Amino acid sequence: MLVPVKRFFVAAIFSALCACSSQPTDQRETKPVAVPAPPVSPPVADHRKVLLVFGDSLSAGYGLRPGESFPDDLQKKLDAEGLPWRVVNLGISGDTTEGGVARIDSATSLKPAIVILELGGNDGLLGFPLKSTRQNLDAMIVAFKGAGARVVLAGMTLPPNMGQDYVRGFEQIYKDLAAKYKLTLIPFLLSDIVTPDLRYLQRDGIHPTAEGAEIVSGTVLRAVKPLLK
Repeated sequence: MLVPVKRFFVAAIFSALCACSSQPTDQRETKPVAVPAPPVSPPVADHRKVLLVFGDSLSAGYGLRPGESFPDDLQKKLDAEGLPWRVVNLGISGDTTEGGVARIDSATSLKPAIVILELGGNDGLLGFPLKSTRQNLDAMIVAFKGAGARVVLAGMTLPPNMGQDYVRGFEQIYKDLAAKYKLTLIPFLLSDIVTPDLRYLQRDGIHPTAEGAEIVSGTVLRAVKPLLK
């Protein structure tokens, strides 16, 4: 029974091919029809004010997947509350205050209304002179304020092995600059995630996990919320 069926289909296909080849030439040759491309909509302008995060690996989301840094979560929190702000993350892993000064012009060109200044931690871990860290942070604050931004200073601390005097002097930099320029100060950016079991920190004991980054974004939001109005 399989052979006749097979022969039937072969014959049918052959007849169809013959029918196609017997058509007049002007019917077989069709010219391609030009289909106009759909109109491209111009990009929608984003008129929200810019909240700039200017920092190092803590801002950049070191060790996290894209979208898990604390600036990313801060944007989600702002959107959830219907607050018309756009978070721009200029965190660069490994950056120091000297590096921040070097790229300050690209940051001020964004015309941020609020800046979270989160730099200095790498200076301290590398044992840089406190005087240079203070001068660099001071210069960045002046530049941001001169560009019309309100600055929130994110403070940091250091491990005890850096020496008690050095750690105390390092922490004092943030307090002094906040007082000098009347800035909103977050005394220690990671204060809400440093727990005895270190559950919110990655294995290096420095950088937050994704869950820790969500907590840090809440810390930052509490600090900046009075400025968002």
